[in-house]
Amino acid sequence: MKSRIVLFIVALLVWSLLNWVPDWQHLVVGIFIALFVAYMTGDLFVKRPHVLKHPLRYWYFLAYYLPVFLWECFKANVDVAYRVAHPRLPISPGIVKVKTNLKTDTGLTFLANSITLTPGTLCVDIDRDNGVLYVHWIDVKAKDVESATKIIVERFERILRRIFE
Repeated sequence: MKSRIVLFIVALLVWSLLNWVPDWQHLVVGIFIALFVAYMTGDLFVKRPHVLKHPLRYWYFLAYYLPVFLWECFKANVDVAYRVAHPRLPISPGIVKVKTNLKTDTGLTFLANSITLTPGTLCVDIDRDNGVLYVHWIDVKAKDVESATKIIVERFERILRRIFE
């Protein structure tokens, strides 16, 4: 129930910001839409709404997204573009197993999405019970779990742990 209330408030806030016309018609429509969204997806949103109260987590999210994720995404885009432009460049695609210490669904989802949104890697499966992700990598640089984890996961996991754990 708490997650639906939090989702209703967030959805209404987003609706209000996107429709910045302060009149009652937009507010009434926004309330109905926020109620519908909260009813349909409230159990998927947040299982621990008290986590959203810590403002430092929002700072870490900005610190994650702006310098860390965008930089890694830029480097991966350049690497993939270079591989496309130079077809003789050897690649060795494969699926590697990496470990993670993240336990929350939201943290695992952000980690998997960060890996997938970085060109050259794609998270294909998550074993939540064992803390393992299976990642398709366009150029496998390490086959053992520890080395692959260090190359793929470590750059994202350090700060995602501060945000979601």
